[in-house]
Amino acid sequence: MRAFGPQEKRVLRSQLHQDIMAMMLRQLFTPTGSLRAPASASGNSDQRGDEFKLPKMASLSIIIAYQIMLQISFYIIVSSSSKYAEFLGGNATFSGIVIGIPTLFSGMALIPMTKYDKGRSLSFLLHLPNSLVNHVFVGRYATALHIGCFAAILGHVTYAIAYRANFLYLILIGRCLSGVSFSGFMYCKRYCTDPLIVGVRRRTTLSSWLVIGQALGMTIGPFLGGLFYKVGFESAVFNGYTSPAWVMAGCYVIFWLIVARYFEDVPSTEMRLNLEETAVPVEDPVPFLPAETTRRSSSREDLASFAAHLSGITRPQWGVIICMCWFSMLCFFVLGSWEANLPVFGAATSTLKWSPFAAGNFIALGGITGFPFFLVNLLFARHIQDRHLLAFGTSLGLCGLLIFISLLATNKVVYGSLFACWWSIALGFNLATTVTLSLLSKQLPPEWNRRSSMAIQYANYVGRLTGAIWGGSGIAVGMANYVGLEIGLVGVGGVLFTTLWKNLKAKTG
Repeated sequence: MRAFGPQEKRVLRSQLHQDIMAMMLRQLFTPTGSLRAPASASGNSDQRGDEFKLPKMASLSIIIAYQIMLQISFYIIVSSSSKYAEFLGGNATFSGIVIGIPTLFSGMALIPMTKYDKGRSLSFLLHLPNSLVNHVFVGRYATALHIGCFAAILGHVTYAIAYRANFLYLILIGRCLSGVSFSGFMYCKRYCTDPLIVGVRRRTTLSSWLVIGQALGMTIGPFLGGLFYKVGFESAVFNGYTSPAWVMAGCYVIFWLIVARYFEDVPSTEMRLNLEETAVPVEDPVPFLPAETTRRSSSREDLASFAAHLSGITRPQWGVIICMCWFSMLCFFVLGSWEANLPVFGAATSTLKWSPFAAGNFIALGGITGFPFFLVNLLFARHIQDRHLLAFGTSLGLCGLLIFISLLATNKVVYGSLFACWWSIALGFNLATTVTLSLLSKQLPPEWNRRSSMAIQYANYVGRLTGAIWGGSGIAVGMANYVGLEIGLVGVGGVLFTTLWKNLKAKTG
C-alpha cells in the first residue's frame, strides 16, 4: 500500500473537515436530526415543549423496572440475613455490614464506570475550534445496565453458595459483587433528570416513579425474603437462606435479555453549533498531532472547562448542593438503619419475638400501606414545589422518630405503636428522596447533571452503608442512643433547610 505524503495528508484532512461540516449542517436543518438550532424569539413554543419532553416509553420502562429490581435485590435479604449470618458464625452487627456493604463497592465502581460511559468531544476528534462547537458530555446507560445485570447475577449466586460452602465471608463477597450492580441507582436517577431526554418540568414526576419503585422494592423484597425463609425448601442448595438469591439471579437473567432486546440508549454527545461563527478555514489546515499529545490536550481542556463551570456556581447554589446531599444521606441513613434494625429489635423485644418471616411482613406492610400515598404524590408532584414536598416528608418522618423515642422512654412498644412509627418514617423519608436530585438538576446548568447525580448518589451510598451498620448495632449501643442520633441528623437538616428556604425554590413538575 502506497504511503501518503505530508501534502496529500493535509488535503485529505481538509476534505474530511469539509465533508463533516456539510453533514453537521444538513442535520441541523433536518427535522429528524439530532442537532438543534439555537432557540429564537419565535421558538417559545418549542422551548416550552422541551420543558415537558420525555424519553421513549420502552427505555423508560426498563429504567424504572431496573430501579425496582435493584431495590428488591437490596432488601430481599434483610429479613433473613441476621439468621443466615448466625448460622455461618456471624452476629447482628456483621449482618448489618452485609446489608450495607454493597453501597461501598457501588461507590468505588462508579469511578471507572462514569469515566468510560461519557461521549468523546467532537472538537477533540476533528481539531475544530472550541468556539465553533460547544459540547456537553452526556453519559450512556446501556453499558451500565449490562454490567449491572452481570454483577447482580454473579453476586446473588455467590451469596447463595455460601451455605453449601459453609463459609461466612462468602455472603459478604457476594454482596460486594452485587454492590457493583447497585451503581445502577445513580444511572436511574441520572436518566430521569437527563436534560437531553427529560424536560425540566418532568423531572420530579419521573423521580416520583423512581420512589414508587423504591417503595415496591422495600415492600416486595422483605416480604419475599421472609416468605422464602418460612417455606424453607429442604435442600442444601435451595433453602430458606439461599432461595432469595437464586430467584433474583434468575430474574436478572430474564431482565438482561429484555435490556439487550429493547433498551435504546441516548446519544453519547449532543453537539450545538454556534451559527455566528464562520466556517473552518480549510486553506490553513491544522497539523496532525500524535495520540498522546491530543489526549493531554483534551485532558487540559476538560480541566479548564470544569474550572470554568465551577467558578460559575454561586454561593446560594453551593448551599443548595450541600443541603440536597445532606438530605439524600439523611433519608437513606434513617431508612437503612430501620430496615436493618427492625428484624433484630423485633426478635429481642419480649412483646414482639419476631421471626424473619414476621419481620419481613412488618417491613413490607409499611410499604404497602404507604403505596397509595406514593401514587397520590405521582399525580400531584407536577403541581407542588420541591421544597414543600421535602419539608412535608422530613417532618412526617421526624414525627415517627419522636413517637418512637417516647415509646422507648415509657416502655410501651407494641405492634400497633411500632407500626405507626415505621409507617410515618417509611412514607416521610421516601417522599423526601423524590426531590433531592430533581431540585438540584433544576438549579444547576445542564452540563452539571452528571456531577450532581454522582454527588447525590454518593450521599445515598454513605447513608445506606452507615445506616445499615448503625441499625445492626442498635441493640448494642442502646435504642435511645440509636434514635437520638437520627433525630439529631434531622435537626441539622432542618437548620440547612430553613436557612436556604428562598434558594430552594424551583420550577414545579
